[in-house]
Amino acid sequence: MTLPSGQRYWTVLDGALVPVAAADRYLRHVRFGMGKTESTTETYAYGLALFLRWCLRTGRDWRTAAPDLGLFMTWLRYAPRGVSGLEPASGASLMVGPGRKPVRSEKRVNGVLTAVRGMVAHAVTHGDAPQWVLPVLFDLASTEDLPAVARGEGAGTGLRLGVRHRMKEPKRPVDRASDEEILGLLRACRTARDRMMLLFMGRGGLRRGELVGLRREDIHFLVSSVSLGCSVAGPHLHVVRRELNPNGAWAKSRRERVVPVDRLLVQAHDRYAMERLACRAAEACDFVLVNLQREPLGAPMPPRAVNGLLTALSERAGLSRRVRPHQLRHAFVSNARAAGAEWDELSELMGHESPESLVPYMHLDPQVLRDAVERVPSPRLLVTGGEGRK
Repeated sequence: MTLPSGQRYWTVLDGALVPVAAADRYLRHVRFGMGKTESTTETYAYGLALFLRWCLRTGRDWRTAAPDLGLFMTWLRYAPRGVSGLEPASGASLMVGPGRKPVRSEKRVNGVLTAVRGMVAHAVTHGDAPQWVLPVLFDLASTEDLPAVARGEGAGTGLRLGVRHRMKEPKRPVDRASDEEILGLLRACRTARDRMMLLFMGRGGLRRGELVGLRREDIHFLVSSVSLGCSVAGPHLHVVRRELNPNGAWAKSRRERVVPVDRLLVQAHDRYAMERLACRAAEACDFVLVNLQREPLGAPMPPRAVNGLLTALSERAGLSRRVRPHQLRHAFVSNARAAGAEWDELSELMGHESPESLVPYMHLDPQVLRDAVERVPSPRLLVTGGEGRK
């Protein structure tokens, strides 16, 4: 949906192509009330559509379907993709449960449940669903039994919520792109633009949306940027969240941050700037990354183009897997940490609100772990105070 202001969000339509009121109201709240990205409303909308379709086909009212949410979880886990409601597509079997290979991961099921709980709870606050469904969806408990440090200084008594329906997710840490993979991708690049994109993600830690959302005014690659009205010393770039990017780019953090860059990134940008001059259609575009070979020429690159580029480069480089944009960001954090960067420094560079958000990004080399074990003194040496006897 596109509002008169130009801001957009995803919604859910019924069979008559009319927005489902409760879902539409909740998704507008997620997008504008909570300040989430357009892509978040897309993910939530798909999840809500699955839930509403299941309710319709099983004769349930979504307002009071909370007691049967476990059945929905089973269907969601095993029902074939591309199925219209619960009807088989192309002869597909609707057998669900043990014996059938799961179709959706535990993480995907939990993501759908998050959207469903949010919509139902939002409907309760607006009087569109009964109050009794909340204790079915959540464990409601008082904060009185929590330690004072957990309640927070000056906090009074309140309610805390714990979800009742959730699948246990296996621990699958997001893997980093290895240095060898990054080098392979760089060698497979055919343009200066593609090399710059890889370096901005793998050596600058930019997210996909932040990368394609960069404007030329955000690039301060001078020794001094005072003439640009910026007091930050040295080459750097600014990551700014903008509401109305025509390519759908979105910076996740509301807070603007500064990312220092090294000579390698400056050189990569300079080579791309020369390459860009050959595209006359790009002269009027303020975005850094533009289409140089595909129509519309000179238009800002959309976020999905980054994934397409990495897929093509992974195949061209002969890698055993497809490298994703976020794996390059993970590589940046791991390499910076190995080089001695502190947690608060990394948190600021990554644009995280809390240093705890860095935990999933830590990918220690096995040799580093072995070295740590070998640094632990031998118990025999501690007792004898020397080399010990054989």
